Amino acid sequence: MSIGDNFAYSTTNNDLKFFTDVEFSANGGIPGIAGFTTFAFGLFLLTFWNSQPGSEALVLIAAGMISYFSVNPYLLQLVDWRIFMIEEAEALLHSSKSMNKLLKTNLTVLLILMISSTQFGIMQAVIDTLSGVDMYFAILFDNASLMLAPICLGLYTNLPLQAVQILGAFPFLLMIFFSTTFSPGAGVDGLKNLRYLFSRYYLFCMTPSVDVMMEGCPESNNLLYLILSSLLIVFIFLVVIGGMALHRKLQKKKNSEFKRQSMMTMEYAELQVELFGEKALKKLKHIGSNVDLKSLENSVRSKSM
Repeated sequence: MSIGDNFAYSTTNNDLKFFTDVEFSANGGIPGIAGFTTFAFGLFLLTFWNSQPGSEALVLIAAGMISYFSVNPYLLQLVDWRIFMIEEAEALLHSSKSMNKLLKTNLTVLLILMISSTQFGIMQAVIDTLSGVDMYFAILFDNASLMLAPICLGLYTNLPLQAVQILGAFPFLLMIFFSTTFSPGAGVDGLKNLRYLFSRYYLFCMTPSVDVMMEGCPESNNLLYLILSSLLIVFIFLVVIGGMALHRKLQKKKNSEFKRQSMMTMEYAELQVELFGEKALKKLKHIGSNVDLKSLENSVRSKSM
């Protein structure tokens, strides 16, 4: 067995088994989320049964809030999961932090898909005017637009829990303020144009009884705009992360260049010769120092005599 710097932990099926065993255990969160979702949508089914045409918006908002609060406990534990997972990776319990983050992301997205599908199915049972493939995907991506930010921030940054909670809730909060879906047509001119950035606006443009109240709904490609706006948070996150990575790369390059230039000075060369003697001359020659190495070499030899 290799040890120390030569140790290499190779990926095996045990890594996947370790991940699934933890995630689907009683402490993993999935069973609890499943139980709460079943309970909440069971009550929704009983209390919204036989909803009448004209109440589609209220049914949609209520069902969406149940989906959001069903997934939210799982999203909030992503920060703790990330910290524990990094500690486990450093202890060599599994091989790859990136692989585990990807598995966690896929599992969370799958959870959102399942809960959104449950929402759509239950809604069909209580009212028959919110059906169709377009409505299914509209509900799915509208839910995702509110839940993707905690995934990105919780798993792919080093932000603490409180910061993730605050920033992760911004899509939900901004949707209430700017989508105009809670008060169609209201808002200050200019500012209310921000509604086009929110998938909830396009969802309400597809919702019977309230679509005629929405201002400026697209005449076509409404679902496409909904999907694109739902992914806006991911796009912004990637741009910010990419910009920060580019800045770090440029800063590292700048620091390396500054270090290289400082190694070309006579002061650096004299210090190296003082510390390491003739060995330093070889190093200075290797890095391409432009100081007078010949005079330094003569100086070293004269001191040694």
